[in-house]
Amino acid sequence: MTHGSGGRAMAQLIEELFLRHLDNDLLRQRNDQALFSVPGGRMVMSTDGHVIAPLFFPGGDIGSLAVHGTLNDLAMSGARPLYLAAGFILEEGFPLRDLERLVVSMSRAACTAGVPVITGDTKVVEKGKGDGVFITTTGVGLVPEGVTISGERARPGDAILISGTLGDHGVAIMSSRENLDFETSIESDSAALHALVAEMVTAVPQIHCLRDPTRGGVATTLNELAQQSGVGMLLHEATLPIRPEVRAACELLGLDPLYVANEGKLVCICEGRHAQQLLQVMHAHPLGAAAAVIGEVVEDSHGFVQMETSFGGRRIVDWLSGEQLPRIC
Repeated sequence: MTHGSGGRAMAQLIEELFLRHLDNDLLRQRNDQALFSVPGGRMVMSTDGHVIAPLFFPGGDIGSLAVHGTLNDLAMSGARPLYLAAGFILEEGFPLRDLERLVVSMSRAACTAGVPVITGDTKVVEKGKGDGVFITTTGVGLVPEGVTISGERARPGDAILISGTLGDHGVAIMSSRENLDFETSIESDSAALHALVAEMVTAVPQIHCLRDPTRGGVATTLNELAQQSGVGMLLHEATLPIRPEVRAACELLGLDPLYVANEGKLVCICEGRHAQQLLQVMHAHPLGAAAAVIGEVVEDSHGFVQMETSFGGRRIVDWLSGEQLPRIC
């Protein structure tokens, strides 16, 4: 508990762990805020809380996930992320070696993305009042002129694209849990998408909607966009990119991959005439190599999302009333 008391132990924790691994000129000022200059233009800001079990999973951990999650929320507006802030809530007794692993992972993710963590906060709560560690990240970014990407801009005739395979993150998390122990080589797809988005926006500045299909998966994301835009969505089951391992794991557990979480994928909605151009741009980027056109936007005053099945029929892809399993992100 002394690490959260505001005294010498806390100062040591910040100096010897957080500052050592996340070091940059702005963070080194050691103020309770960061003062920075930004270019002119429209700013975007996003904040996200990260709670996940287990903290370490195949392909990532809560540290890298916290960076990727907020960067992707910024990127879905077409923005170039500039800076991050991070808040840690630590449970009394959480091992310092595990905390260092998470901070190193966060540092690596931020450095790879080229977006520094420039301010933050740390609190410690009594044992039993937390779950190891919770992380909140906030980010700010800059949207290029001429780019207006928003969830209410989908129009009938638009194409629906996905940047890669569905459900990898959710299955990776579930495979790590003791009560869902099955053999799988699937790793989380957790990744920062802003570089991919930048190339897409450069090629087609008129993209209508971008969204990262995290909790609730692609199905929930498309229902959200359909509701925002007042349109319907029609998916084609035969074009959905799903790894055989993910499909098999979901069948074993009685899950639908459309509702399983992703952390390194994006849904893109654009005019139909731009779909192939965007698909080529996505295929040329490592994070979009398995991109596909999975459907189209249709007129529907009810805002239904439907799927044309492999058997030639149609079914409603509705909102979930809850979650398929206890939350995983």
